[in-house]
Amino acid sequence: MFGYAVAAASFFLFISRFFVYPVVQYFYDAKGLRKYPNLSPLSGITNIPYMILSTSGRRSERLAQLHQTHPIIRIGPNALSFGDCTAIKVRGLHYSLLSTQLTWSQDIYGHGSKCTKDEMYNVLAGTHFHVADVIDRGDHARKRKMLSSAYAIKNLEGWEHKIAEKISRVVTHFDNCCTDPPRSSRDIGHDDLKVDYRRWTNFFTMEAIVDIGLSEDVGFTKVGNDEITCEEFDGSQRKVPYAKSLHSLLTAQSHIVWSYKFYPYLVKLTNLIPSYRTCWKLGAAYPGIVFHQAKKRFARYQAGEKLDDFFQALMETKTGSIHNLEWGEIIAELAVMSKLKPQSSNGLTHSCTVNAGSVTTATAINNVMYLLLKHPRVLTKLREELDANLGDEDVVPYDKVKHLPYLRACLDEAMRIFPPTPFNLPRFTPAEGTTVMGEFIPGRTSVSMSSYVAHRDTKVFPDPETFLPERWLSEEGKELQPFFLTFSAGSRGCLGRNISYLEQYVMTATMLHRYDFALPSPEWEQYRYEHFNENPGTLPLKVWRRK
Repeated sequence: MFGYAVAAASFFLFISRFFVYPVVQYFYDAKGLRKYPNLSPLSGITNIPYMILSTSGRRSERLAQLHQTHPIIRIGPNALSFGDCTAIKVRGLHYSLLSTQLTWSQDIYGHGSKCTKDEMYNVLAGTHFHVADVIDRGDHARKRKMLSSAYAIKNLEGWEHKIAEKISRVVTHFDNCCTDPPRSSRDIGHDDLKVDYRRWTNFFTMEAIVDIGLSEDVGFTKVGNDEITCEEFDGSQRKVPYAKSLHSLLTAQSHIVWSYKFYPYLVKLTNLIPSYRTCWKLGAAYPGIVFHQAKKRFARYQAGEKLDDFFQALMETKTGSIHNLEWGEIIAELAVMSKLKPQSSNGLTHSCTVNAGSVTTATAINNVMYLLLKHPRVLTKLREELDANLGDEDVVPYDKVKHLPYLRACLDEAMRIFPPTPFNLPRFTPAEGTTVMGEFIPGRTSVSMSSYVAHRDTKVFPDPETFLPERWLSEEGKELQPFFLTFSAGSRGCLGRNISYLEQYVMTATMLHRYDFALPSPEWEQYRYEHFNENPGTLPLKVWRRK
């Protein structure tokens, strides 16, 4: 009898917690969020609709469609998505691109914003926060000050030789894959598609960032695969695929993280589903990859080696002063660290160094090539600029291309159309609330705007679906930059943007100056899937040397 009573009470509590309480909260509407249109009829009650949308891999595309008619959308019980660029801070200046005077209070991102990173970053954090996910403002300022010199462009240009070496290996492989020019764009057979450009951009950026970060040559561009050593904390080692480990982890996390309170339970629940179990298993290897590389680099540091890399900057200043960071913080800044044990995918975190420093840049390099091949007029114009400024170098020197305006415009326009990190970066409003887009938003409400959505605001970017690099070179081109959210904005903007641009400039210029490429057909479209980052599918190309 007692057992039945306990079961009945448990069932009542379950129904109350998961069904009755959310409905009561929705109708009570303490924050006044019920006035905003919902992503789904259930979005005011539960985060499940947003999680389901995330599994589609088209989250930002769907939000962009909805924001065409609704500037503010409720995507969860305590979460709002904004679709108008007035939600971005522009320091009170009037921009002719917008009809609205933007004020200090009307912002989510940017310098001086009172909004802070929301609970998602805490849910995914490991034992230590890194500069990209740390919530505390003081800790973020400390980290940014410590790391800023390592990310400075003068320092990065000293690492150009590492990037050039990797591109040289890509050139060697592409030279071996060259075919005769096609007679027409229709004269391309399956056997002609000898290069998967997407795969090789991954090899290049992953290899380059590990060398820049840890002075380690992992050799992906030498051997044509990304197998790498994963070391568990017990010392056991195995070979795993680098990119697949990372993307599997990001995919699984991006589907379920939006239910912050229940994330640990959802990890366990999804492990019962074969497809997710595979993702978690592959993703669990990623902390071991970083642990192994960091352990090797630390041994070299202890042996007295003074190497010019990011790890050295984490250990001490240029003058030799020791930072005395904990081991967990060092690993967090390098890539990922597990809150629990390395076999668990719960609590993994990511950083701008190895994760964003390779994944997003590879995506950007892939995307600009794809868009240029889809737009021959733009490609011809860019080649004219490159040919007028470059010689016969196998790998283009950064100094020769860093000031080329049309090249930069092409890179920015590609990142506008396909931002490598398109998802809504969530922020909590301050306790006293704040004003966004003229609307007062109560305290501790999650507010966000997708860069994919921002880059399609027609008031700022007319004809947003058109690949038009010239928009960045017009009289209004400078006014576009505050609304360009590829690297986020303000004090939380990605420190690694200089690394990304350096790699994009040199790789793209080298490829386009040396080779001609062709898609499988003029109508061919590349598959795209969004987790936290955009993850394009294969990009099979025919390649031949330019005359």
